[in-house]
Amino acid sequence: MNSYASVRLCALALLALPAFSTAPLAAQDSAHVGPPPKLATPLPVDPAVTTGVLPNGLHYYIRVNHKPEKRAELRLVVNAGSVLEDSTQRGLAHMVEHMAFSGTTHFKKQELVDYLESTGVRFGADLNASTSFDETVYELTVPTDSTKLFDKGFQILADWSRGLTFDSTELARERNVVIEEWRLGRGASARMRDKQFPVIFSGSRYAQRLPIGDKHILETAPRSTVKRFYDDWYRPDLMAIVAVGDFDKVKVERMIKAQFASWPAKKGAKPRATFPVPDHDSTLVTIATDSEATRSTVAVYYLQPLSPQKSVGDFRTEMLGSLYNDMLNARLQEIAQRPGAPFIGAFSNQGRLIRSKEVYVLTALVPDSGVEIGLRAAVTEGERVAQHGFTATELERAKKEMLRGMESAYAERDKTPSASFVAEYESAFLEKTATPSIAQQYKLYQQLLPGIGLAEVNALAHKWLSNRSRVIVVNAPQKAAAGLPSEQALRAVLDSVAKVNVAAYTDSVSSAPLIPTAPTPGKVVSSSQIASVGVTEWKLSNGARVLVKPTDFKDDELLFRAYAPGGTSVVSDSNYLDATIATGAVDAGGIGTFNATSLQKVLAGKSVQVGEYIGAIQQGVSGGGSPKDLETLMQLIYLTFTAPRADSAAFEAYRNKIEVLLANRAASPSAAFSDTLDLTLAQHHPRAKAPTAQDMEYVRLHRAIAIYKQRFSDASNFTFVFVGTIDTTKLKPLVEQYIASLPSTHAGEKWKDIGMSYPTGVITREVKRGIEPKAQTAIVFTGPFEFTWENVQQISALADLLEIKLRERLRQDLGGTYGVGVSASPSHFPKESYSLRIDFGSAPERAAELQKAVFAEIDSVKANGVSEKDLQKIREADLRSRETSLRQNRTWLSLLASYDVNSWDPALILKYDAEVRALSSAGLQSAAKKYFDTSRYVVVQLLPAH
Repeated sequence: MNSYASVRLCALALLALPAFSTAPLAAQDSAHVGPPPKLATPLPVDPAVTTGVLPNGLHYYIRVNHKPEKRAELRLVVNAGSVLEDSTQRGLAHMVEHMAFSGTTHFKKQELVDYLESTGVRFGADLNASTSFDETVYELTVPTDSTKLFDKGFQILADWSRGLTFDSTELARERNVVIEEWRLGRGASARMRDKQFPVIFSGSRYAQRLPIGDKHILETAPRSTVKRFYDDWYRPDLMAIVAVGDFDKVKVERMIKAQFASWPAKKGAKPRATFPVPDHDSTLVTIATDSEATRSTVAVYYLQPLSPQKSVGDFRTEMLGSLYNDMLNARLQEIAQRPGAPFIGAFSNQGRLIRSKEVYVLTALVPDSGVEIGLRAAVTEGERVAQHGFTATELERAKKEMLRGMESAYAERDKTPSASFVAEYESAFLEKTATPSIAQQYKLYQQLLPGIGLAEVNALAHKWLSNRSRVIVVNAPQKAAAGLPSEQALRAVLDSVAKVNVAAYTDSVSSAPLIPTAPTPGKVVSSSQIASVGVTEWKLSNGARVLVKPTDFKDDELLFRAYAPGGTSVVSDSNYLDATIATGAVDAGGIGTFNATSLQKVLAGKSVQVGEYIGAIQQGVSGGGSPKDLETLMQLIYLTFTAPRADSAAFEAYRNKIEVLLANRAASPSAAFSDTLDLTLAQHHPRAKAPTAQDMEYVRLHRAIAIYKQRFSDASNFTFVFVGTIDTTKLKPLVEQYIASLPSTHAGEKWKDIGMSYPTGVITREVKRGIEPKAQTAIVFTGPFEFTWENVQQISALADLLEIKLRERLRQDLGGTYGVGVSASPSHFPKESYSLRIDFGSAPERAAELQKAVFAEIDSVKANGVSEKDLQKIREADLRSRETSLRQNRTWLSLLASYDVNSWDPALILKYDAEVRALSSAGLQSAAKKYFDTSRYVVVQLLPAH
């Protein structure tokens, strides 16, 4: 259960992603797709979606989708959020959402969560809800292979819509949980947001209606006031049911009507008003600093009216915006990679801010002293487009990327997860947007994209960079406040940039191939089968191993991972920091003859991604892409091993970026908390110390590159795993060309034990930092571990069990926390050991009480074992989760690599279900006695400074 101030606002301010996920010009064939339709033509409606409106006004959207199998995504969408609260109800829309899990017509008190967990539904993952300014959405993922469970899902939706009981005892308890959620969200970001929203939303009701609400009202609002919001706004004409999944559509429509058609429309209902954000002729400025802030950012919000999303012309307009942002973001990224860059990252995006307003945002992440410089640089790039436009080559690349993304979506149209469709139908109800199918959208891209010219994309710079209704937003650490520019100076930057003639952008494009001369191929010297899991193993002439598992889970996805022992463990302490930034240095410099910018340009229109890592005891490469771009993927793998590019200028920019990101880390209470915990668990081993900005002064490019080359110099030590849409007859020659040809030394290198180990005894630490009345507690049990497959499953199940028990006790019974996390981390190398970590937040004055409750639950499991009811919960959750995850390429990639590293028989992957079904009270009781060793644990608590 979450409250969101504005998901869109955060995304627009921080992400450099286009509005459309997009897609290959090579796929265009005008003879097949036909001429583009007239722009006034209404967007087509996906024929796979059944929609309807009941006589009482309730809408529904139904779509059959078979991925994942035997599952359905159900949503109750309520067109009511915090903006509809009156002055006595601030925060109560969110409170109502919480009460939906604390007593309904058919499920008293906590019975709803209890029942669903017994069927394998996971609280949080499959069962959740969120409240935002304008809407509240209830989420439920249910199995469809049980008629009883599936039918019950619709009964639950009906209960949420009109059957909340608002039990007084439950309301008193849930108040505490909501206040703990409020407490969890407090910090530097929240305090700065509180100062800035009244300016961003100047003159609007949104400025005073944050979904999390007012703490005093949350504590004191009477039951009648809470229930009044529910009675006023939870009504059929403001609701929609969304059902997407592996089911019978006719039956689902019948079930919706059975549950909701008899509900009468509300008489004398309040009108559902829309609240504007007024336009203004001035440039507003809001500057917020905070003693715990860790970064400085500056953004310009250009407020815009809503754009319609109903016609082909509207669709085309969104395409124009996506192309604009793609091209401008590429330029901004290129600038950030230069030494002495005016910002370490800058982003351009456009979209809906809240229900009644859109926004164009230019954001820059800057050094503390660089707010004015960063603002000028970011806005100047927009002005450069306004004066000179983009180039033809930039537009061609952006079109390729856009069409390639859409082509990939089209290829996967029949294997798209049900959850991916849900948001589209929510928007259709809430924002009256169209719902074209993936195939219909792909056709429109093919028809419309060739006709989009530079002039109309360039024109967006004049339209979006308006001098009306704009807001400059600055966030910075308190220590930087004295050096921040004034509001007048910031306004002057915008005014002056528009008067300066800037030079046109020069697009440097290389036509060189990735690999000028193909390497001499090696050979697959042996091939064998692991029939139990459908894997082929190849051994190569250079000593490398390759595991290949073709699947039919997706139609356009191939994933890979390569790994070898060593990592930073074989690097001297004096070179350790250089090793930790080695892969970042390579990413900044590029590979082969291409710097990072030119590499992105040459890969335009290709669906490939390759990344490398150097971990504590292992180094490797991972990524994936489309089978259509397999050779490009293999070439990138080859270059990643053999041709890291040392670029001193790019390295300086990269190092500066790290220094800026680390400069104020010490101001963060959570950083102090995690550092203390990490150092305590590592007994203050020097490699457990978090790096500082000052440390970065000592890293050197030549050392980082040398370490990188050494780590990837011996292919004979590597194992490669490929999973996905694979034709082995096409993969094999490419493996011989680009992997079997990798250099090898056959040194047989292993990782080294650097002497880091968990402490013994009981250790407690207090960290007194922060100004908010909040505490964070971590309890970590550690010890030796016999690393067997069975023991790993057992300790993982124990963590799952305790998380459920502690959530029930600490949240549901005591109302002391918003959430509890329990995680098990068994380790095989370099020592067989384990940690079991318990985390929860709370009010400072309740931290000791809740810690005592944690140990009481642990003692109960040790003394009494586990009830059959709780066993069923963890069994069903694991089995249901595994059922869907085993139909995912990423799961198999992870499992095959993990089982290989740990020398486990891959056939055990298919025996997991039997192991889960065999979980017993006695087994978990024994595990609890072994792993919750009360003579050996660490407790670290974060408490306010005063």
